[in-house]
Amino acid sequence: MRKTFVLVTGIAGLFLLAFINPTIAADEGKAEGKKMSISGTGKCGKCALHETEKCQNVIEVEKGGKTTKYYVVQNDVAKEFHSNVCKEAKKVKAEGTVKEVDGKHEFTATKITVADEK
Repeated sequence: MRKTFVLVTGIAGLFLLAFINPTIAADEGKAEGKKMSISGTGKCGKCALHETEKCQNVIEVEKGGKTTKYYVVQNDVAKEFHSNVCKEAKKVKAEGTVKEVDGKHEFTATKITVADEK
């Protein structure tokens, strides 16, 4: 009886382990965000939009008549680029990852450039 109980408990544990691992991996993928490239108007969240307490890059993307704001996370790339958009809005292109936090799109940039205006 005891051997049967140990065997059944061991098998049940293996089944649970098989279902838990993919769930943990899926949650970790969500935390990283979705890789994407965006093009839009770069503005300062404090100086131009009056939405943030400190200067922060915000990229507004228009698609289908709807404007979506991507709040750029403060990292070395964002800090180095900010002087380009703090005093005036410019067309920009950015690459990085986006995730939704508290109803806002947070964009972690790996590259931001001023777009060629033609």
